[in-house]
Amino acid sequence: MATRMDALTLEVVDLIGSVVARYHEEYERAAAEHALTGAQARVLGLLSLEPVPMRGLARALKCEPSNVTGIVDRLEARGLVERRPDPADRRVKLAAATASGREVATALRDSLDFAREPLGSLSPEERGVLRDLLRRMLGQ
Repeated sequence: MATRMDALTLEVVDLIGSVVARYHEEYERAAAEHALTGAQARVLGLLSLEPVPMRGLARALKCEPSNVTGIVDRLEARGLVERRPDPADRRVKLAAATASGREVATALRDSLDFAREPLGSLSPEERGVLRDLLRRMLGQ
């Protein structure tokens, strides 16, 4: 039996949807400025932080490993990513951002004004409360 959402819940859901849509639009635009798809930009952003096994990338992106292989192949062809053996288990391949890939990822992050500007209008305490509420919503 479905229950109807109250007006406040509907408004919050709509506002969250608007924030996500605006962030997604800006992210896609910023990625395109670097001749990347949104998925390629997300992978590059993850790999700029640390090398990640291919299966770990698939888990982080919530997609099939075969999808990640194609994305990494295209990034590798551009010299933004490289594959290397995992020192802990040489059977496992790690994907890692190259120096050029880290530069592109930094430029991409720096160009995401929408993600940064609205949060800048919140105090550190308000940002902490928002973070905590979002984590709670996600069960973290």
